[in-house]
Amino acid sequence: MTRYALSELKPKERGIIVKVGGEGPVRRRILDMGVVPGTEVEVVKVAPLGDPLDLLIRGYHLSLRKEEAREILVEKV
Repeated sequence: MTRYALSELKPKERGIIVKVGGEGPVRRRILDMGVVPGTEVEVVKVAPLGDPLDLLIRGYHLSLRKEEAREILVEKV
């Protein structure tokens, strides 16, 4: 199955998280917010200039910067 960066998904598209890249405290913060492999995520909306992304994950909304979303790989559902 093809993998995409989370930042490439359009509003209303969903995916299963495969890998969380990055390093240091930013990666730890993202993992602590429930963005872990095997979790389904939906892009709700993208801000007009593309940053940030509003995501629906584990029943709550999460905003991530595009650069952070670029480090998260997903398989589309």
